[in-house]
Amino acid sequence: MRLLHTSDWHLGRAFHRVNMLGAQAGFIGHLVTTVRERGVDAVVVSGDVYDRAVPPLAAVELFDGALHRLADLGVPTVMISGNHDSARRLGVGAGLIGRAGIHLRTDPSACATPVVLRDDFGDVAFYGLPYLEPALVKDEFGVEKPGHEAVLAAAMDRVRADLASRARGTRSVVLAHAFVTGGEASDSERDITVGGVAAVPAGVFDGVDYAALGHLHGCQTITERVRYSGSPLPYSFSEADHRKSMWLVDLDADGAVTAERVDCPVPRALARIRGTLEDLLADPGLARHEEAWIEATLTDAVRPADPMARLAERFPHTLSLAFAPERAPEDPDVSYAQRLADRSDQEIAEDFVAHVRGAGPDEHEQGVLRHAFDAVRADEAVREVAR
Repeated sequence: MRLLHTSDWHLGRAFHRVNMLGAQAGFIGHLVTTVRERGVDAVVVSGDVYDRAVPPLAAVELFDGALHRLADLGVPTVMISGNHDSARRLGVGAGLIGRAGIHLRTDPSACATPVVLRDDFGDVAFYGLPYLEPALVKDEFGVEKPGHEAVLAAAMDRVRADLASRARGTRSVVLAHAFVTGGEASDSERDITVGGVAAVPAGVFDGVDYAALGHLHGCQTITERVRYSGSPLPYSFSEADHRKSMWLVDLDADGAVTAERVDCPVPRALARIRGTLEDLLADPGLARHEEAWIEATLTDAVRPADPMARLAERFPHTLSLAFAPERAPEDPDVSYAQRLADRSDQEIAEDFVAHVRGAGPDEHEQGVLRHAFDAVRADEAVREVAR
């Protein structure tokens, strides 16, 4: 059976101030063409179909068009909700849509009820594990301490139990939306940390033939059977070096996996450039970036006049401008943003406690802070669901 694995469409999302709906429509067209021309037997979409719980109408219309085009091909599609989606909204009409071969899996309680497809060698069971927000699903899965590893492990125990009840030789595919250990994050994924821990071990997916992951925006191979497709389009400059693609996965009669990357259309190249304004305007080596979307970081000791306008004369698609004057690390004028770069909310709070009273929080106090941050995240998730 040949699968096309994709995820993280984020329909409705902009890239800085650039509307990406046209590029997203171009990707959908590319997906449909790939399904038709490469003999795809099933499409799997591993979450974050939309960029937010209540997407704009234009994004909903684009998604509706994608469903019609996939249904017209007669190729089954399995989709799950991600942490950006509203699971309840995405799942509206799932039963009816399923009759057209589009299978939406958004209910955690149904994670062990697969979509079963057949090929010449027998059944392939597709298990959809929507994004599992630990605070919201801990009771469903009977875990005492909510955490990503605990709830995902409990869901996979249900999957393995169902798979064991099926005919010998049944192959299996799991769709999941999670941060798996070994994956490389970018700046455009929403933080899903719970209890200071976001990642789960790849071994949680042991026992299935292929785990089609979503959430991280870079295409990655965690193991031969556990892969991220990544987002089909860039959503931050941290993705400037990404090769945007989908996985074309073949499952043979015994469940062995072979995978090929299928490149996605690139609307415009991304480039990150750094230096003084005069150097950036004069450097002939930057000519190759003149038509790219640009993130420019100026290192001038004194902020120059009209830097964006001057940059735009050479780089008309400059979208982001930052200032990082070259100073010694101990310089008190180093920016607040620079001092906080790459630090979690928990670490920033602990630093604040240390600054105020001269000593950092003890183990109990660290737990109180962690609980507070987790409670805020869970409350935000509940409010999104209720919208």
